[in-house]
Amino acid sequence: MCTAVALIAFRTHGTPSSAVAAETQRQAGVSARGAQVMPFELSATTHVFTKTAVGALQKVVVKDPGDAAQIQLIRRHLSDIAQRFARGDFSGPTEIHGEHMPGLADLRKAKPGEISVHYHDLVNGGQIEYSTHKANLIAALHEWIDAQLSDHGADAHEGREHRHGHTIDQ
Repeated sequence: MCTAVALIAFRTHGTPSSAVAAETQRQAGVSARGAQVMPFELSATTHVFTKTAVGALQKVVVKDPGDAAQIQLIRRHLSDIAQRFARGDFSGPTEIHGEHMPGLADLRKAKPGEISVHYHDLVNGGQIEYSTHKANLIAALHEWIDAQLSDHGADAHEGREHRHGHTIDQ
């Protein structure tokens, strides 16, 4: 019996699963498509995605605070994306993540004004804040954030919302 349990454990944990291989392959595809859509260098930046009580925050920051060129590219891109999202145009994420990205279908169904989208410059990059009072859209934003985190892999990490509405980056 011990041998059977050990064999099962080895088969489960001893070799890469097809799910892990598929996720790694998907992340490589997202990275390649992202390099064509996003003007900044993914390797020079970090994406920080934070789920909030009323929506989400999406930050892109430089790894080198002195990289003024990348900071400007981040700001221009995120500002453009925020304007497009505010109009209900979610085509940018589909170019990178695919048509069936979790949360996108519900976000596309939102009526004008149901999701507030605001861009802000950061010292080391830029941030988009998404907020809504509709529970189904908060859930859609959270699904979308989870998908972003999964798809961007090592190029992204999750931030945490502090009690007073401020974020803490991990």
